[in-house]
Amino acid sequence: MGIAWHAARLAERRPQTATASSLVFSVPGWPGHLPGQHVDVRLTADDGYQAVRSYSLAAPADGDRIELGVQALSDGEVSPYLAHDLPLGADVELRGPLGNWFVWRPEQTQPVLLVAGGSGVVPLAAMIRARSRTETRSAFQLLYSARTPDDVWYREHLTERDAQLDVRIVYTRQAPPGSTRRPGRVTRADLDKQAAQLQPDSPVYVCGPTGFVESVSNLLIDMGCNPATIRTERFG
Repeated sequence: MGIAWHAARLAERRPQTATASSLVFSVPGWPGHLPGQHVDVRLTADDGYQAVRSYSLAAPADGDRIELGVQALSDGEVSPYLAHDLPLGADVELRGPLGNWFVWRPEQTQPVLLVAGGSGVVPLAAMIRARSRTETRSAFQLLYSARTPDDVWYREHLTERDAQLDVRIVYTRQAPPGSTRRPGRVTRADLDKQAAQLQPDSPVYVCGPTGFVESVSNLLIDMGCNPATIRTERFG
């Protein structure tokens, strides 16, 4: 028996950047999900044409409400409409939750390293937000690569005062005034401090464009991380 489709109604849209939004849907009968999972979204046009796309869940479930992160692609058929134009109160269909590999569970106690490229921060934000709701003592570190300061998602969650959450944002095209790091891709030097605090069995989650994920994963392996501890989610 396959995973069921659920009727979902758009309840709230929260702009994250000029081209990205968080979408909160009301999904009656939602079974719950783990941080890191995703859903398929199906839209049906008046003429019957259907389009299905996958989007990461951006937060733990809140009863029958779930949150997705959507980056509008310039050549996208679905993402610009979802991110900016789908009316509040409109209905779509969701199938999920999907994926059981790229997930974090509250019973995990090891220090965790999260590495995000662009909108790849969405499922990692779900892990951070889930951790903040539990009594786990697991320390989280996030290295977040964004193009410019205007491209950073979830500032309100990433700037919370939490001794067990260490967030570092690096920029690839334009850094904020006073930054001591020149804009550029993630390097070994960016990962050194975070990797040094991991235990041998600490999970590492890397999410972003395919090239970013492959580059970061190779850097971590070269630094001595066990490949079996590195979990990846890629797009593009």
